[in-house]
Order: sequence, then structure tokens, then C-alpha cells
Amino acid sequence: MDAVLVLVVALPIILLGAEFFTNAIEHVGMAFGVSEGVTGSLLAAVGTALPETAIPVLASWRHGGGAHVAVGAVLGAPLMLSTLTMAVMGLACASGRGLRSELAPEQSGARRDLGTFVAVFLLAFAGLFLPPGGSRLVLAAILVAAYGFYVRATVKASAGLVAGGHRTSTRARLHLARSRLRHLAGLRYIQLLLGLGVILAGAQLFISGIESLGALLKVSVLTLALVIVPIATELPEKVNSVLWIRRRQDTLALGNVTGAMVFQGSLLPALGLTLTPWRPAPLLVAVMLTTLAAAVFVRMRLGAKRGLRVYHMLALGLLYVAVLGYLLTS
Repeated sequence: MDAVLVLVVALPIILLGAEFFTNAIEHVGMAFGVSEGVTGSLLAAVGTALPETAIPVLASWRHGGGAHVAVGAVLGAPLMLSTLTMAVMGLACASGRGLRSELAPEQSGARRDLGTFVAVFLLAFAGLFLPPGGSRLVLAAILVAAYGFYVRATVKASAGLVAGGHRTSTRARLHLARSRLRHLAGLRYIQLLLGLGVILAGAQLFISGIESLGALLKVSVLTLALVIVPIATELPEKVNSVLWIRRRQDTLALGNVTGAMVFQGSLLPALGLTLTPWRPAPLLVAVMLTTLAAAVFVRMRLGAKRGLRVYHMLALGLLYVAVLGYLLTS
């Protein structure tokens, strides 16, 4: 029961920190006058990915099951984003739009996100079969550089999107602006740092809880990390995407997901290659191939004549259920 209690306490701490960070990021994006694509695919996506980033970084420094927690956190989030999160978004707009309705995101950004993700995640998959040593470090550096090129391309496209009416706006007030600190200069950046600190504190607790729960239930720590970490830290934060898609703000909704996928498909596997035993275990191969298949499917639908429809997104949820069954019975 202590392990469950630790997880129950740690999760709200992580989500509170992520909420403060993401809220501040939105205000930074509005102040800089960047496009919805930059805010959704870069700023909001990186902000909501911080818990998944903190957990593998901190877990990789621990002994015992820490390495398995790290690998599970790295690979579980892209799997969930490309399957379960898509299905939840589909459910959110199914009643109002219908199962055959087509999403209408800004096409160039969504295709860039998913194309980049598939490319970098294929490299990360190939890294499973590399021997430890310099070759893995080189591949990790390539993944980091690829994310840098992606950021540059996304920012470069921002000016044209702003001119086309896709400038970032926010309906939520800065959280600290409601406090006595509202007159401080640079308040949005103070809130950014505060959110980051809270996320790191919660992540430390969460890692301990996962390790203890695995021992208590006699379930593989890797399996628990692949399932629990992304659902607990990622899915609640995607409420933003659910709200956006219900308001028919498809660019922000999809960008928040696909931008996080690029971040987690490049920088986090780079951490996995350098800090964890990145080996081709059957569970990891299955998870990565499923993630790639889902991402390729969405990318193809966005480029198709009839586009990405609600029932396509719901079908991806069935794919997640199938993988979950495999993980729990392996």
C-alpha cells in the first residue's frame, strides 16, 4: 500500500508542476507573437513532455529497477501518444462531428511533425541493435541534431502561418498573476522555473513508487513503466488537446500531440542510448514497431485525399489495447 500511496501523492505534484509550466509557456508564445504551430508543436509539447523527460533522466541514475523505469518512460509515451491519445481525441469530437468527419489541422506542420518522428524513431529503433560504445553516442548526437533541425524548420515556418491567421492566443490568465507576485518583472519566467522544480520533485517520488509497486505485484518494472508512466504523466495533460479539438482548433490539438512525439522520439531515445541498457528485448521491439506503424498510418491519412477521420483515430485505440494485452501477458 505504501507504493500506491507514493504514486497517488507523486502524480498530482507532477501534474501541478506541468500545469504551471504549460500555462507560462502559452504566455511566452503569445508575448513572442509566434504561430499556433510553434506553440502547439514546440512550446506546449515540450512543456507537457517534461514529466516524461524528468523520469527517465532521474531513473537512469538509480540502482535496481531504475534503468527499466527509464527505458519504459522513454518508449511508453510515444506509444500512448500515437494510439491511445489519438483515440481519446477521436472520442472527444465523435458526438459533435460524427465518426466520418475529417480533421482539419494546418497540414504542413502536422506532416512535418509526423515525418520527422518516423525518421528519428526509426534511428532509435536501429540503435537497439548497436553494441555499447561510440556508435551509440554518435547516434544519440544525430538524434539531438535532428530535433534541432526540426525546431529550426518549425520556427522558420512561423511567420507565414502568423500572416495566415494562425497567431498564438491564450484564454487562460497566468497563474501567478492571481497572486501577490503579479507585479514582479518576468513573472512568466518565474512560473516556468517554479513548474520545472515541482515536476522534478514529483518525478523522484514517482520513480520510487513504480519500483516498489513492481516488487509488490511481482510484475516486471519495465512493463509497469511502459504502461503506468505515460498514462499517469502524459494522458491527463492531453486534456488541452481534447479541449482544443472539441472547439475545432485542430491545429493546436494535433500539434500538441505530434510535437510531443517528435520531442520524445528524438531527445528521449538519445538519453536511452547513452544512459540505459538499450537492448532489443521482445517487449521493446513490439512497442517500437507498433508506435511506428501508428505514426505512419496517421501521416498517410493526413496526406490522403479524404484525410484523417474520427473513426481512424478510434481504430488506433484498439491497437493500443492489443499491445497492452501483449505487455501484460508476456
